[in-house]
Parts: sequence; C-alpha cells; structure tokens
Amino acid sequence: MSARAVITGIGVVAPTGIGADAHWKRVLAAEQRIGRITLFDPTPYPSTLAGEVPDFDPQSWTDNRRIVQTDRWTHLGFAATRLALADAGLDGPGPDPYAVAVTLASASGGNLFGQRELQRLWSQPARTVGAYQSIAWFYAASVGQLSIAHQFKGPCGVLAAEAAGGLDSLAHAVRTIRRGTPVVIAGGTECPLSPYALACQLRSGLLSTASDPARAYLPFDAGAGGYVPAEGGAVFVVEDLEHARSRGAPVIYGEVLGWGSTHDGGHTDPAGPPGAGQYARAMELALRRAGVQPADVALVVPDALGVPGYDRAEARAVRAVFGPVSPPVTTQKPLTGRAHQGGAALDVATALLALRHDLLPATAGLQRPAPGCELDFVREPRRPRGDVALVGARGFDGFNSAVLLRGWPADG
Repeated sequence: MSARAVITGIGVVAPTGIGADAHWKRVLAAEQRIGRITLFDPTPYPSTLAGEVPDFDPQSWTDNRRIVQTDRWTHLGFAATRLALADAGLDGPGPDPYAVAVTLASASGGNLFGQRELQRLWSQPARTVGAYQSIAWFYAASVGQLSIAHQFKGPCGVLAAEAAGGLDSLAHAVRTIRRGTPVVIAGGTECPLSPYALACQLRSGLLSTASDPARAYLPFDAGAGGYVPAEGGAVFVVEDLEHARSRGAPVIYGEVLGWGSTHDGGHTDPAGPPGAGQYARAMELALRRAGVQPADVALVVPDALGVPGYDRAEARAVRAVFGPVSPPVTTQKPLTGRAHQGGAALDVATALLALRHDLLPATAGLQRPAPGCELDFVREPRRPRGDVALVGARGFDGFNSAVLLRGWPADG
C-alpha cells in the first residue's frame, strides 16, 4: 500500500500573527489585519495597502550571518519552519539527515533585498551589488538556506506556480514520502512588498486601489475591485503516518488525501477573465485520487482573488464540481491580503485548524454576493458536517491546483 501522508506540525507567520494559535484566534474574531504599507513609502503608488506580519524580528528566528545573506521572505520562512518543527516535536534531522526533505513554494523571491541592491547598483558611483544578491533574491533561496540551517539532506525542491504552488508543495511532499523519505517540510512564505514588486503587481491590473482596509479586498462581493497584496504564509511538517506514530508525534492535524493540478494554457488577461474548466478539473482530480465523493466535502477554501470576473469563474467551477448547492465556502484573505504561494499555504493551515477545532470560521468581508457568485458562504461560525476540506488556488498565467485534506480525530 502507498504510504499515508499526515501533517504533524503547523508554523504560521502571517498578518494574523506569529504562530497557529494567534492566527486562529484572529480568524475567529474576524480581526482586520490589512493596513497601509510600512516596509516602504507607498505614497507614489495607486495601491497603498497590504497585509504585513506584525512585530516580526528576524533575530528571534535565525542568526545575524543568515539575516544579512537573505531576504525578509526567507526570514519569514525560518520562523515558520521553526514553529512547525516545534509543533511536530522535531528538534532536528535526527540520526539520519537524509530522512527529512524540504519542498517549499515561491512566487517572487527576495524582493526587498533585490530592491536595495538594484538601487545601489544604479545610484552609486561604484555600480556594484552586494555579494549575496546572487542568492538572496533567487526563488529557491529559502529551500537552500533552510536545508543548510537544519541539516536536512533529503530530496529538496521549490515549486513556482504563483499561488497554486503553495498547494503543489503538499502534493510533492506526499510523492516524496511515498518514494521513501519519511518527513518533508512543505508550504511557503512570501514577501511581495517592495516598490518594484508592487509595480509588477499593478501592471496586472488586478490590484485593489481602495483606501479603506475594511473594504479593499472583497472576494465574491458586489463591491469587489481587486486583491490586496500580503506577506507571510505557513510551513508544515508532512510525515509518513507510520513514522509519526512510531516516534510518538504530539499531534496529527490531518491527512493529505488527494490533489490535482492543471493549466489553462494561456496568459492572464485582465480584460478577459479565465474559464472555469481546468480549475474544475483540478478539483475533480483531487477528489478522484482521494476516492472521495463531492457530497462528503465539508468545507471549500477558494482562491478568492477578489476580481469580479475571476470570482465568477471560480464560483462556476465550484458549482461544476459540487452541483448547484455547494459545500460551505469560507475565505479569510480579506483579513490578511493575498500572499501568493504563502496565501495558499495559509489557507491549508486555516482549513486544518477548522477541522481540528470542529468549527468553520465565517467568510470575511462578504456583505452581498455578486451575481454569479452565489455559493453557500459561511456567514456565522458553524460546525462542519464532516471532516474533509478542499483548498483551491489559481496562479497567474493559468495554474490551477486543489488539495483535499481529512481532519484527524483529536484522540486519534
């Protein structure tokens, strides 16, 4: 039989706080965490809001040598990984360093580090960049730095599929476990908050220009006008079930049952929203591989871009898979912003915590569903009717992914 892959550790570093408990409490309280950008002066830009990780001090999570060599995105990864490992009761690689792999996702790399060095290149007479520019901005930097820091020598890799990669990393983790590596660090963090990163996102035409944080990011709502960027994400310890049991893992949050990934075969076009077919197919693949019927899904956590055409397409995909009456649907991105790969990983953390606590959090920001976006949105916290959740994500330029999770009994 194929090995069963379970999640034994969750590390959250997000606008909702540092640690899974802090994140869950703010989600339940529907606490708004979007605000004016502080990592740089956003005054010259039409979009000035973002979700930033509050009170984050990288020196609490790694040493000065690694801090100067890496970007804030990697610093967030150091923190999330340490939190996940502590949650899983793992202090290090153990007697066999090849038994732990690292497979994270990244969409944009080291933006703040790259911004600083490029400004240095073009504004100073020396016309040079720092020695670490060549590695700190690179989208695989977090995987490399984390594997070195913790001496994890199993198969390592990075997934680059915009937001969809945050789910693809879990799928790759399961495949890695089934090939014989018992523990995989998966998930992802992001920090797409620098002047040039913001300019790139503005070029897509999908960014919100609203000034009121409470109404800036409204997925599926009649007032939706784009997404708000964010930093942060989540990292997971994904583990072979028998390995977790044999070492006495303190907790098992859930099992990765199935996944699906597809591609639209075209570029993102703000003037022409994507279709729903390939996204629906990704969800159907996840269900089929898991052997789960649509009626057994108790929760859907959608991509929730907050752009009207994209929201309608996503709602259409959900109805195509589940029928006219969808499972309960909830998203917390209006509280945090959209952290690309990190946001999809954070959605997985939220889904696992919801199943763990037997409570579905209310959909944030939604007041009046837009025409074509009619789904069973969770308006007030409620108990789930089952233990299976589907998390979906869409990456710019056509990536679609879905992951199916089953909650684990608290006494299991």
